[in-house]
Formats: sequence, C-alpha cells, structure tokens
Amino acid sequence: MLCPRDRGPLSAMVRLALLGTEDLDLERFTRLADDVPAEGVLTDADLQLALWTLYEPHYGGFEDVPADREWDPRLLAARGVLERRVEAELRRRTGDAVAAGLAAEGPLGERIFDVVAADDGPKVAAYLHRHATSEQVVDFLRERTIFHLKESDPQAFVLPRLQGAPKAALAELLYDEFGGGRPSRLHASMFADGVAAAGLDPRYGAYVDDVSATTLAVNNAMSLLCLHRRLRGAAMGHLAAFEATSSVPSRKIAAGIRRVGLPEVVAAYFDEHVEADAVHEQLAARTICGGLVEQDPGLEEDVLLGVAVCLHLDAVAGAELLDRWNHGPAVAAVAADGPERVAS
Repeated sequence: MLCPRDRGPLSAMVRLALLGTEDLDLERFTRLADDVPAEGVLTDADLQLALWTLYEPHYGGFEDVPADREWDPRLLAARGVLERRVEAELRRRTGDAVAAGLAAEGPLGERIFDVVAADDGPKVAAYLHRHATSEQVVDFLRERTIFHLKESDPQAFVLPRLQGAPKAALAELLYDEFGGGRPSRLHASMFADGVAAAGLDPRYGAYVDDVSATTLAVNNAMSLLCLHRRLRGAAMGHLAAFEATSSVPSRKIAAGIRRVGLPEVVAAYFDEHVEADAVHEQLAARTICGGLVEQDPGLEEDVLLGVAVCLHLDAVAGAELLDRWNHGPAVAAVAADGPERVAS
C-alpha cells in the first residue's frame, strides 16, 4: 500500500513528512488541528485521514515510506495532537452513557450487555438483510475493508498489557480471530476472499482514498484505545461492545448477501461470525472486562467508555451509510426490526 492521497492541509503535511519531502511544522499543524470545530472532529475527513495515516506505520506501513518513520518524534507529536482532539470529543459525546453505566447495578458483564441491548442506533444490518441492492451491499463491503482486512490487529497490542484470566481470555479470542493456526481461516483472509468474489480489490488499503471520514473515525478509535496502555480498559470495553453487536447482525448481513445473489464465499465471512462472536462476546464482556475490573476497580469507567465509544461511532457511521443509500420508506421500515442484539 502506498501513502494515501491527502484530503486537506493536515493529511498533506503528514503525507509529505512521511515521504520525507518536507519536515513537519508542528506549530502550524497544531494550529490547523485546533481550527477544526469540536463538533466536526469525528467527521472531518482531513483530520481523520491524517490520524489514520499516522497510525498505519505501527501496522503494515506504506511501501513508499521508510520503516524508521514509525518512531519519528515529530510525527508522534503530531499524532498526539490529533489524538487529544479525538479523545476529548469521544469523551464528550459518550459522557452521559458512561455515567448511566456507572450508576446501574449488577455485574459489569451484564451491564455491558444491557447497554448494548438498549442501543437504538441505525440498523444497517437489518437494511442489508431486507432492502439493500447488490450495489449497496458491495459499497458496505468496500467501507469495511479498512478494518476487516487487518481484523483484530489493534487488539493484539493490548495482550501484553493484561494479566491473568483477562490475558488468557484475550489470547483465546485472538487465536480464533487469527484462524486457529490455519492461515486460510484468518478472519482477514476470509474477508479478502469475500470482497474479491464481490468484485472488489482485496488488498489492504486499496480503498482508503474512497472511504468516508466516519469509517476512518471508527478505525482510528480502535487504534487510539489499543495503542495506549492507560486506555487498555477502554480498548477491552470497545472489544466487548464490538463482539456483542456482531453475531445477530452477521446473520442478517449473510442473508442479505444471499438475497442479492452474491457468491457464497462473500457470505462465508459473516457466517463464521454468527457462532464465533456469540462465544467471543461472553469472553470479552465477562472474562476480559469483568476480570480486568476485578483486578483494578479503577478501570470500570474506562471499560464503559470503550463500550459507549463503539456504539456511538457505529451509530454515526451507520446513519451516514443509510443516508447515502436511501432517503425513502425502506430506511424507516428498518426501525421496526428492533435491536440487532438481544441481551444474553
């Protein structure tokens, strides 16, 4: 993958600095970042692309960027500037949900499931199940390539930051995500097979120049939480919400894929997640998050922050997709389907 095209001054400065064309002027970069209104931080394509590009050297990197740029102090400082803006906005948007979770009674795992079950965000899976055209299904797959082609890589950064039962449970979950020792069953590989069969480019990063700002924000939030040890609780809360909103929606998405006549291999990735994520949600919510807070009660608020961040960003991204696809009665009809997950 090559360094992506810029979408504005922030991503242009990052691109030129990564390529070694220009030194990054951190003072100017900070001014430009601060000029983005708080309410627009999560939907600003320039800011979100700049942050995504700054994270990528910690993953597979770019073919045209020297490997040592990963630890360039000026680029790390620029990343910190954007992370502070994004984290502050995520905390602002999710403050009420986190407070409600803290005030609720019962074991943490049950409260996580209750929060997920009560979520009333846009039902993208229900729309794909019953209403989407084949073009809209492919559009959905294209947006998802930014995460699913490196699925679970962000969470792998958290493994050495856990101890005891939560660490063992995360290792078990990641072992499944990474194919259980079989390369062909890597979830990222299964998704690549599916998108190729749907007529898309299966190479990681092939569509980074095309996906929406909210798709980038969804992915940046995972990197933000997983790359910072202080946010390990939030990273695991995010994982729990992600897994708990996957099993039933995956069944609906697979049915929608078959309804529009795409090849079976496209649905196979989602079939895999119907059963796997029903198990993973229990591991993530009860054993990982519950165990983590048993070890350190001070992490409870962060765990709930991660849950709320996952649900909020999924709602923002889902609303954008539905708005893009359809403004008519079909979208309104989706609301009647109810929650995409029932509490366990």
